[in-house]
Formats: sequence, C-alpha cells, structure tokens
Amino acid sequence: MRMLLLLPLLLTSISLGQNASGIQDGSLVVVLNFKYFKSRQTILNQGSPVMPPAPDMSVAKKNDLRNPLPQATIGVIDPNTQTTDGRAAALEKNVQEARSPKSTPVDGYAYLAKIRNAHTQNIEIVFWEYQFKEVSNPTNVIRRQFLCGVKIKPGKERELQAFSVLGPGDVISVGSLTEKYGNLFEEKVVINRVEYADGSIMQRKDWNFAEMKSSIERAIRTPWGTEMCRSL
Repeated sequence: MRMLLLLPLLLTSISLGQNASGIQDGSLVVVLNFKYFKSRQTILNQGSPVMPPAPDMSVAKKNDLRNPLPQATIGVIDPNTQTTDGRAAALEKNVQEARSPKSTPVDGYAYLAKIRNAHTQNIEIVFWEYQFKEVSNPTNVIRRQFLCGVKIKPGKERELQAFSVLGPGDVISVGSLTEKYGNLFEEKVVINRVEYADGSIMQRKDWNFAEMKSSIERAIRTPWGTEMCRSL
C-alpha cells in the first residue's frame, strides 16, 4: 500500500522547516469517538523467515505415489529422509526454524479513535494522541502518541487502532488515589498532523514535528506488517 511505502521516506522527504497549515478543532479531520482498554497483543520478534527449497522427488518416492501403502508402519524410517536431498532439506528446516521469528504475547492497552476525513484529498498519514488529564490535578496530562499509515477518502470514516504497553498514567496524585467515585482522568483525542495524497500537510500549531524526530525514526526503523499504527 502506498501509505506504508511512504513511511520509511517520511524523514527524508519532509523538510523539518516546511510550513504546514494549522489544524483547527472541528475542521478537516473530525474525531467521532474514542476509547481505550486493556489488551494483549502477539508481537513477532525480528527475523525474516525463509522457506527452504523443495527437495527433488526421489525415484522411491515416485514409486510410493504410484503404489501407496495401505497404512504406514510405525517405527519404519522413510527412505527418502536418507537421500542427499532429504538430509539437506532436514538440515535447512532446522536452520530456518532457529532463525524464524518467535511470537511473544505482550500485555498493554489498545487505543481506538474513529475519525472522518472532511477534506477533499485522501488522507495517507495521521499523527494523533490519546490524552489523559488527571481530574484532581489538571496540570498532569499524559499523552500517548501514535503514527498511522491509513488511507481515508474524502467524506469517509475510519477507526484508527493502536497498541501500547503504556497505560493512562504512571504517576498520579494522592488525591486520585483516595478518590472513591468518578473517573480519575478526563480523556481526549487530538489530531497532531495529517498528510494527504497531494502532498499537502495539516499540523496542529502547538505540536512540533522536529521534537518527535527520534520517536518517528524508531517507529519506522523496522518494516511494517499488517499493523495500522505504531506508538511514538
């Protein structure tokens, strides 16, 4: 997909001094609803599995296919595994299994935000954040920021889905700890930057792209799979 191909070029193709139109509340990107919840995601460790080459079919195997046995005898060694091709295939399989990425279950949080593209151009890249403002201490605002490669046509809606091991807040005030009723946080989703198919950019005035450079580099360092968004 084109928007995913654009992500590795993000830092080199966009000048950090480039002017971007400001995003105003309720303007070109409309946040319809949002939520977060605890989740578990399976993460693939880095690696590039390679399929082993198929061995040539031996004469014995061809004969077996023409004259199949009614039932295999337990404990009998398949003669095909003793051929050069068979031994090579077994060795290659062991090597590839050792190199193949292993999946690891990770506990964290899922962040969702449904948005609508109110512009006349296709959206291709979205920077957004999920904010938590502590009710008993409004100066404590926690931000979970995400980068998404997602195509949204004009007038269409799309739910952004992101995962992070970080939750609402690591440090909260004593007042929140003693609060018995009500929510600990006020929640809000903010769109920081949107990049469109025609090359135009809309960016929130008090959000600095340059300050996020190292986080963006980390997010796009490895190839993207099927995920829509990555945490910054």
